[in-house]
This record gives sequence, structure tokens and C-alpha cells, in this order.
Amino acid sequence: MYKRILVPVDGSETSAKALATAVEMARGSGGQIHLVHCVDELAYLGAYDYVGAIIDLVRENGAKVLSEAADTCRAAGVDAVSTFIDTPGQRLGTSIAKQATDWKADLIVVGTHGRRGVDRLVMGSGAEQIIRTAPAPVLVVRGGAAGPG
Repeated sequence: MYKRILVPVDGSETSAKALATAVEMARGSGGQIHLVHCVDELAYLGAYDYVGAIIDLVRENGAKVLSEAADTCRAAGVDAVSTFIDTPGQRLGTSIAKQATDWKADLIVVGTHGRRGVDRLVMGSGAEQIIRTAPAPVLVVRGGAAGPG
């Protein structure tokens, strides 16, 4: 049974599905969840003229995402801790791998959008980064249906 379950959360529907799966697993095993939200500053550099106001909004949203995820865990009777990662230039996979190692996670539960083809090349895949660098088993929870590709 998995007792130390790390869950990256970003506020998306896919992330919520991964969290729901992790909550059920933790309830069944008497486990604990470690919620992690990472500010991916690289994603914003490519899309915006990078100014302080934008990153401030990103950080505020990240804190809200973590708070709502912790509320979900509490409502289900599952113990949870949270970590907000804001390390400029650090990739998502690296951040999650470090947290999983430091916290001694025995499972990582991550959502995936299931993008393929050009969408995957353009958008990247956070789940793929996590899988490649994970120091623990990874359970990938699929979000919506994958598009053609």
C-alpha cells in the first residue's frame, strides 16, 4: 500500500482527477498526501512580455490552487501537506523529483491531458517530464479524451 503520495496540482480538471484518485488511495491506506504546485516561469516567458504583475498573479493563483487542494483532502479526512515551488528556470520534472526524494514519496499521482502530435510538441508534457525523472512509481491519471494526433 502506498502511504506517502505526492500530487502535483495546477488547478486544471485533469489535476483535480489525479487528486481525487490520490485521495481515495490515501483514504484506503491511511496514507498522507503531499500537494505540490510549481510556478513554471519558462512557460510565461514565451507567451508574455514578462513583467512583475503577471508573475504575481501566477503566484496568487498557485497559492489558491494549493489551498483548494488541501481543502479537498481535509474534507475527505486525508492528512495533507503542501509545498509551493517558485524556482526560476527549474523544470517541472526536476522540481517534482526533488520533492518526491526529499519527502520520501512512495508514489506520485499526476494528471495528463493526453496531448499527441503537434500539440504535445508545442505545449510539452508535464506528466512526461515527471515520469522521466521520478524517483518513485508514477500513476498517470488521464483527463479528457485525447484528440487526434
